Amino acid sequence: MSEEPTTPGTIIWRDITVDNADELRDFYSQVAGWRHEDCNMGDYNDYNMIPAGGTEPAAGICHARGANDNMPAQWLMYVAVEDIDESIRRAVALGGEVVHGPREMGKSRFCVIQDPAGAVIGLIG
Repeated sequence: MSEEPTTPGTIIWRDITVDNADELRDFYSQVAGWRHEDCNMGDYNDYNMIPAGGTEPAAGICHARGANDNMPAQWLMYVAVEDIDESIRRAVALGGEVVHGPREMGKSRFCVIQDPAGAVIGLIG
C-alpha cells in the first residue's frame, strides 16, 4: 500500500485475510499471474501480490493471525477517509456497524465496517 497522500473516497488497497494464506497465494499466482513479495509480520509473512511485469502490489493476501484473526474472509477494499473516527460515527448513526478495529496500520488507522445491507468495507485514514 502506498504511503502517498490520497483523496478521501479513493479505493487505496485491497486484500483478503484467510487461514490458508500460503495456499491462496499459490492459487492466485497460478490463476491471475501474480507473483508474491513477502511482507514481514514478525513471526510469519503475509504477501503483497504483484501483477506480471509490474512493480507495485495489486493486492495483499494475509494470514488470519494475531491482530487479523477476526477479519472477514473475503476480498476487502479499503477507502481513504479524512477522519476515521468521524467516519465510524457516521456509519453507526446511519445503521452500519464496526466489525473490526479501529487500529493502527503504518502511519494510519483503519477499521472494517458493515453497511446496512450487510456488505463490508475497510476505511483508512
